[in-house]
Amino acid sequence: MALVNLETLIAGARAGQLVSFPTDTVPALATLPEKAGLIFAAKQRSQDKPLILMAARAEDLWPYVKGSQDEYEIWQQVVNKYWPGALTLVLPASDVSDGLRLRLPPAMNPNDPTTIGIRVPNSAIARAILAKTGPLATTSANFSGQPPLSTMAEIAVQFPDALSLATNEGLGVGVPSTVAKWTGTNWQILRQGEITLN
Repeated sequence: MALVNLETLIAGARAGQLVSFPTDTVPALATLPEKAGLIFAAKQRSQDKPLILMAARAEDLWPYVKGSQDEYEIWQQVVNKYWPGALTLVLPASDVSDGLRLRLPPAMNPNDPTTIGIRVPNSAIARAILAKTGPLATTSANFSGQPPLSTMAEIAVQFPDALSLATNEGLGVGVPSTVAKWTGTNWQILRQGEITLN
């Protein structure tokens, strides 16, 4: 059981370890994007369930997606309204690394690496961690198909190989984020959470 302080958790995440911390929705299981396979293995998660790229601010996420100028403006309007918050946007993923854009490892979304879910959580703890680690591959902390765990102590027991933040604060509302996928013209709701897109 590895309940650790903030500094240890951040150092572990930066070194590529599996970590867990509170968010505004449910606690996250997270690691560096290139280590995404650790999450699938730990959760016994099906490859057809992509991970979410979470960051401290939208500016850290834009390099990983691609779209037209008009699309960026639409996406930015939604982000300005709902982030930080419980909304995951599924957008076309960048397929190049050219200095301006960054390419995510296919392990983030093994079945469809052309899209990526991105989110900035409305959680001071999560954003403080993400500001130090950079964007992380994330998902809820639970075995696949089971309800999300609600305390860091439970997570430390179920995922003994992960570094879990020793805190009972900021554990979120317990409801996963709304997931909205960009279709090229509008939003398709893949999962309804607390936020309703207008």
